[in-house]
Amino acid sequence: MSGLQKLLRTVVLAWGKTDLSGDSARRGGPSWTPLLAHLLDVAAAAGVLWDRHIPPHIRQRLTQAFGAGSEATARHVVMLLAALHDLGKASDCFLGQWQYGRGKAQAKAQAKAWEEQARAADLPLGDDLAHAFYARHEHITAVVLPRLLGCACTECGGTGERHEGLHDAAVLLGGHHGHIPHPETVDRARGAAPVAQWGDVHAAIVQTVADAIGLDLAIVAKVVDPVRPSARIAFLYLVYLADWIASDTEFFHFRTHTTPVTHWWRAALQEADQAVGARRLARWQARSVTWEEMWPDTPLPRAFQADGMQLVPAEGQAMIVVESDTGSGKTRLALWMAHHLARTCGYSGLYMALPTRAAGNQVAKELRKFLKTVLEPGEVQNMALVHGTAQATDLVHQLIDAHQAQGDPLTDLSSTVETATCIDGSGLAVLDPWYMRRCLTLVAGFGVGTVDQIALAPQGSRHWALRLGALMCKVVIIDEAHAYELFQQNLLGAAVEWLAEGGASLVVLSATLPRSIRDELTASWRRGLRKIGDDDGSQGPIMVIDQNGRLCRGGPLPEDPEAPKLLTNIQLTQDPGEKDLIAGLLEQARDGGCVVVRSTRVDPCRSRYRQAVHLARASGWQADEILILHGMLLPRHRLVLETRLADLLGPAPEGQRNPNRPHRLLVFATGVIEQSLDLDFDHGVTDLCPIDVAVQFRGRIHRHAVNNRHRPSWCRTTRLTMLWQQDLNGLPIVEPPDFQAGRPTGTYDGLVYAPYVLAASWHTLTRRQDDDGIVRLQTPRDSAWALESVYGEPTQGAGAVQRLLDRTHAAYQNALADEALQAEERMFHPYTRRRRTPTASYELASGHAQGDGDSGGINGVAAVSRLGEESVDCLILYQQRGDTITYDHTGLLKADLAQRSPTRNVSTYRHQQKDFLANTLAIPKRWWNGRHGLQPITDWPKHPQPALRNKPVILIAPDGTCLSGPLGKLRYDHTTGMERI
Repeated sequence: MSGLQKLLRTVVLAWGKTDLSGDSARRGGPSWTPLLAHLLDVAAAAGVLWDRHIPPHIRQRLTQAFGAGSEATARHVVMLLAALHDLGKASDCFLGQWQYGRGKAQAKAQAKAWEEQARAADLPLGDDLAHAFYARHEHITAVVLPRLLGCACTECGGTGERHEGLHDAAVLLGGHHGHIPHPETVDRARGAAPVAQWGDVHAAIVQTVADAIGLDLAIVAKVVDPVRPSARIAFLYLVYLADWIASDTEFFHFRTHTTPVTHWWRAALQEADQAVGARRLARWQARSVTWEEMWPDTPLPRAFQADGMQLVPAEGQAMIVVESDTGSGKTRLALWMAHHLARTCGYSGLYMALPTRAAGNQVAKELRKFLKTVLEPGEVQNMALVHGTAQATDLVHQLIDAHQAQGDPLTDLSSTVETATCIDGSGLAVLDPWYMRRCLTLVAGFGVGTVDQIALAPQGSRHWALRLGALMCKVVIIDEAHAYELFQQNLLGAAVEWLAEGGASLVVLSATLPRSIRDELTASWRRGLRKIGDDDGSQGPIMVIDQNGRLCRGGPLPEDPEAPKLLTNIQLTQDPGEKDLIAGLLEQARDGGCVVVRSTRVDPCRSRYRQAVHLARASGWQADEILILHGMLLPRHRLVLETRLADLLGPAPEGQRNPNRPHRLLVFATGVIEQSLDLDFDHGVTDLCPIDVAVQFRGRIHRHAVNNRHRPSWCRTTRLTMLWQQDLNGLPIVEPPDFQAGRPTGTYDGLVYAPYVLAASWHTLTRRQDDDGIVRLQTPRDSAWALESVYGEPTQGAGAVQRLLDRTHAAYQNALADEALQAEERMFHPYTRRRRTPTASYELASGHAQGDGDSGGINGVAAVSRLGEESVDCLILYQQRGDTITYDHTGLLKADLAQRSPTRNVSTYRHQQKDFLANTLAIPKRWWNGRHGLQPITDWPKHPQPALRNKPVILIAPDGTCLSGPLGKLRYDHTTGMERI
């Protein structure tokens, strides 16, 4: 018997995982599985993922970094390294946790028995495991691995040169629990597993794994050189995924330490193949599909779409920017492009990013049609809807049911961050609940969600490399690219640079994209490519940058007869006051017309609605002809309202008029109304807003041409009324009140939009007015002029308004500089800004200060996707007479407040979570400030019901009175929403 075989009898006694879930016990298996067995499971999973999940461009990067150009070598080396991620578990501090950490008495007894057995087999455990020198096992891996793979530097106990590639790989493995460690973190781990004590065990583990894989250890040091930034991210992405798959006890069984290691390896290969197949992790095999097959309801592409189809490169990655008005067909063109790029580049899927949750819900329907035709008959793919309240929608539960119908078991639905939607048809999109874990949603082949996931990807939040790696495998579509604050735009710039470096493709859609944003996205993409190709000087609303950095444009020019054109008459009107405004609208639409009034903030929206309800009867209107929509409504009420609006004002099948369209309707809303809700109004009114927001809002007016000949005579022309308030000098009021500056009057709209942008938009429109006071804006002809007049160089020589523009512009520039600085302090770049050299692995280090990406972290350091005001998610429930608690004010939906298990009470747990999300509302943190702020949550009553523990709960009476929580300071109405009193 060789020395390795003798040592192996000891090595197999080091445990890697214990049966915390009880899955192994229920199968009659052991209470622990050997560390070596888990490492082999991970190696097998990494190999299957390499073959079936990783797209060609990512394999190519890994081949250069870990195989010196040989894909077969790289595959084996990556399998070995992925397996060794948990090598540091062979240490006193980790192995002692079973007995001396937190746990149940039964587990402690099992741990004691294990320890006695391990010591009898001469596993080199220290004398006092309870007080062993502590370091996290992944950091111990980062310390010990380079020496075992051939580095002979002084840190590794030798006298030779430092092998940077091996140390880089080890540091990356040290980040497999979410954060790449700092150098000092790794240094502190050096004393946790001394070479004299654990060196032989570690060496035996490495050799045994290499032998199982069929890899000669001598070549590892010759081929490992992960210099390219995207190769590092791709490697860590693969390690994350392989570890999570191999840790899934649904597929991987615990091994008995007395069975041969060769049996473990055969079982690992079989179980890895089953797990990857069951989780549907095979990359998308995009088949050839014509436009007519893809979109049977519009069998011929519009001229604009046909031009875009001709511009897409025949091969290689690309960045494509499509600028066109709302309703022109950008989304369908983008999906066609994504399909083409997947066919030519082998991408694993696509992710569509939108500015809001509501937008994601709407676009998911279009993606549903797309998947129905592009998936092979009988093909099943995962599709995720990524935002916080998706589980409150019926769409999500349809998908879960579709997943179950495929014969798959339902598992944990506890995540409130990532959820999904489904389709029926030739192909089927479902979502395995496994993907609902935080960050894993982006791994699903297809996804629709908010842009937050992309903004978080280049920041040091936990598992940021998983987000970024998943996106690098896909075609990424960013919709409504104009709708993001500068902080987000800068984060998107960093993400775009990573995507270009990682071989992904990008499609950017916008109706109103300022030149500065387009130029920055272009520069970021080319920095990622590290190529600046020629610009052929062509013109058009569609821009394409190919894999060599060459830029071309195309599509119908504004003067082209084939170019989509939208004419909007914007009428600047002094705000007559709430009562006169509402009375005039009620009279104007008395004989017909569907009108929307858009308020910048919730409070004036609610006040205008109440005024309309007050005046309705006297004006001959019914209460149900007046609706209100804003963000302070519970999802339970808002989703119903959005569905109703879509039913009344949405499109009918192609070429038909919606039979449910009402004769008249008056809707009061905030900016949520323009975010991808496919609604058609006859007339629109808005507060003074940025010009690009006005153009976007205009997309909800006269949206469906089939309704044009049926519109009332007073609104046959596409007209948008913009209200503005006048100060004593005849200028618009755009700044909030500031008593210290001697400005006692103002508008709080200036806290939502930059006062300079409001003033510049007003000035731009005012100087374009005709004699009759109408601004005739035709897009796309006037788009560039309108946007650059506001977002380009500041206006000079503007007469009386110049002082206002100058004053607000200075504050605007300061705010932009602060946003840019905050973004720069948080984000990682693939290459250094000055020397353009690859960013070192240690420079990608992060930690708990950055948080989880959606929670935690230190203020000012934590990764965040936007700088909007912070909020607190509160559960809002109704308390009826007799203390019965319900989800609704009528008392018909009794709340389920029992403790439900996601594994034992699957159906009831699902419904409970859906109901909780439907009754959860984000309350601004500023409501807790000031003399009349809400009571601290810590002072709110604790509720005895098991499901309400550790939740901020507000109980309200059926009439909306607050009964528990911030007692007496809030009021909720199922129609008008939450407000402070």
